[in-house]
Amino acid sequence: METSLFYSLISDKLTVPAGQVERTVGLLDDGATIPFISRYRKEMTGGLDEVQIGNIKDCYEKLRELAKRKETIFAAIEEQGKLTPELKKRIDDSWDSAELEDIYLPYKPKRVTRAEIARKKGLEPLAQIIMKQDAGDLSLHVQAFVAGEVKDADDALQGACDIIAEWVNEDEEARRTVRGFFTRTAVITSKVVKGKEGKEGDKYRDYFDFSEPLNRCSSHRLLALRRGEAEGVLRVSISPDAEGCVERLCRRFVKEKSESSGYVAAAVTDAFKRLLKPSIETEFAHLSKARADEKAIRVFAENLRQLLMAPPLGQRRVLAIDPGFRTGCKLVCLDGQGNLMHNETIYPHSPHGETGKAAAKVCHMVSTYAIEAIAIGNGTASRETERFIAGIRFDRKVNVFVVSENGASIYSASKIAREEFPEYDVTVRGAVSIGRRLTDPLAELVKIDPKSIGVGQYQHDVDQTLLKKSLDQTVESCVNLVGVNVNTAGKHLLTYVSGLGAALAQNIVDYRTAHGAFTNRRELLLVPRMGAKAFEQCAGFLRIEGGDNPLDNSAVHPESYPIVQRMAHDLNCTVAELIARKDLKKTLKPESYLSATVGMPTLLDIMAELDKPGRDPRQWIQALAFDPSVKTIEDLREGQVLPGIVTNNTNFGCFVDIGIKEKGLVHISEMADRFITDPTQVVSIHQHVMVKVLSTDLVRRRVQLSMKGL
Repeated sequence: METSLFYSLISDKLTVPAGQVERTVGLLDDGATIPFISRYRKEMTGGLDEVQIGNIKDCYEKLRELAKRKETIFAAIEEQGKLTPELKKRIDDSWDSAELEDIYLPYKPKRVTRAEIARKKGLEPLAQIIMKQDAGDLSLHVQAFVAGEVKDADDALQGACDIIAEWVNEDEEARRTVRGFFTRTAVITSKVVKGKEGKEGDKYRDYFDFSEPLNRCSSHRLLALRRGEAEGVLRVSISPDAEGCVERLCRRFVKEKSESSGYVAAAVTDAFKRLLKPSIETEFAHLSKARADEKAIRVFAENLRQLLMAPPLGQRRVLAIDPGFRTGCKLVCLDGQGNLMHNETIYPHSPHGETGKAAAKVCHMVSTYAIEAIAIGNGTASRETERFIAGIRFDRKVNVFVVSENGASIYSASKIAREEFPEYDVTVRGAVSIGRRLTDPLAELVKIDPKSIGVGQYQHDVDQTLLKKSLDQTVESCVNLVGVNVNTAGKHLLTYVSGLGAALAQNIVDYRTAHGAFTNRRELLLVPRMGAKAFEQCAGFLRIEGGDNPLDNSAVHPESYPIVQRMAHDLNCTVAELIARKDLKKTLKPESYLSATVGMPTLLDIMAELDKPGRDPRQWIQALAFDPSVKTIEDLREGQVLPGIVTNNTNFGCFVDIGIKEKGLVHISEMADRFITDPTQVVSIHQHVMVKVLSTDLVRRRVQLSMKGL
């Protein structure tokens, strides 16, 4: 009953038919991964994509958590002997967490509160008398409670008002009223903490005296406010229209004017200031932070997707350079598979005149190791090294690329790097990472914690659990979209393949080492702990080049091989001939192969894959030449138009590398000649763009750019 209710609730929330939700949840419960479901179970899900399946999974998990919370609430109220059939039904019918907690609040175990102290003094009956507001001369009633711990009439009245304030706080309608005022009128305000106005808090200067309606506060501003608060620089508060809120509450609780109603009004005001406002403020602080986190995580995930799906150079021999001044430039030569062939250090920027010697060494390496491309890290001395390389005449055409270094130092000191290169130091490992990022960014970047890659916004301030979950899903999605060569992939890349994980990935590498390259997908079943379920999930995403079956180098799942074999049989040809000859494929009628389990979505996917088996969905990389006249921020002039490359997207704009140390900001209002709400509507990571210099701030080393009209 509860499960079918979940399907209905998810269907209503996501506007997806309940039947599709039920079948999708069934697949997830059976251990299927999101990439597998979206690619190979389209008939069952009705063609839902990864985002929709992920949303269904998230909603389903939240409902299950809420169901567990209900069990806890039932048990707590039952223990008090207060679980009536009516109360049980109200809890059963509620699937809103805030409403559920409001229902539970009167029964929730409390700390020692002012109201609880007053109850122990025996003042609850007096509170009930006052709350009725028809007691006539109240002093006659009050005097009867002045005894024992109750010192006088004022003490009795104060205690009774404390109890009334708690009743108001626990009233569901009152809490809904206050929430409504917060939703409509809440303003978020920040003030600088005294003594933090100097250099320590300078980066938060824009928020020293800041105020804005909460529902208009952008996610990046809210996260900046919360970071400033966490660092002790800012004091942040959220407040609604307090006067209007108290007035609305008084309408609910205060009756015709009387002596008692005056005390009730005072208790209502106290309840709002002392209990309701702080409670709902905390709730809205969490909600607004959660929404800001969600937006920031979404931006981070999209940036990561674009970075992982960046165009690869492919299997080329690469000379990778980790540039530097005093410590020199670390050079490594990599073969087409990314294996390290040679490394050494040169000093082209040395004040002792070693430029010629360094150039000779580079020429020798390019010639000796048949280098086809040069990758230069974009850190310190990058532009100087690029100019140095541009001045060398090679005996062959060698393209030069500037590659992001973000996270290379994290990788070079990691366990993964130590396992790959135990005999080399961190400088060599970092240079290798730079080179491999050029040939296959996806395979290299999956080794690095996404938070260290340098894309995103406030990544250390958002919910870390949700961030990790989102980024892991993004990496998994990208890896499976591209597909993985099972005979060349490392353990870390294999870990993200649907159905594998760290243990099976290691087992695949160990089996490959012991028995040589895989020749067909069925051989994967010989890998220790590779069961039928894991094979089902991973097989379609693992590629075998030059194996026994040409379909093993495609995204056609082994479960669909019989369909392709029937197609080839019907055309009186082999599977290899069917793949190679477009004229044969044109004569096929996919509808002829429909069955109870195979529909047109699967058949159309098969036809597309036969047309371009194993096609890499990523584009090919292009080199970018920065303006040679611009070397530092001081070289920039207002109105200059320069080439650049997008390095990061945020909610408020994008950052562009124009060939100097400082990245320039294109504010969202300067990104297009039309109104846009999201930078990704215009640009993506690694996109080549033309930008115009609007202004420079030499003190804060900031560059403002525009893309309008270019």
